Amino acid sequence: MGVVLDTNILIQYETGQLDLGHKIAGREQEEFFISVITASELLHGVWRATSSASRTRRQAFVEGILVHFAILPIELSVARSHSQLWATLQAQGQMIGIHDSWIAATCIAHGMHLITANRSEFDRVPGLQVDTW
Repeated sequence: MGVVLDTNILIQYETGQLDLGHKIAGREQEEFFISVITASELLHGVWRATSSASRTRRQAFVEGILVHFAILPIELSVARSHSQLWATLQAQGQMIGIHDSWIAATCIAHGMHLITANRSEFDRVPGLQVDTW
């Protein structure tokens, strides 16, 4: 089964709060991915850097992530999943953040589960398998 890493997992890794290599070790049978939304969120962090040194450090980190993990794009199957998820959560009054809804839809469309540090948001998504680290 494929696994999608949420943006907050990668930020925890960047800030030294999570040993990603240790968490992935022993899970060689699984493929790890990121959503194109996560790529955008990480790149947004590069542009928000307040100093050139910070921007350079962040950019090197993000580019390493983008090279290391396959990126799942938004395609028609993801758009279909997202539209259904959006309507369902809206009808239930349980909306989640727009970026999170696209990440969840990506997981659902590809039959993958999500690893996140934001379980409370993603637990509202019907049919999404969520793990936390």
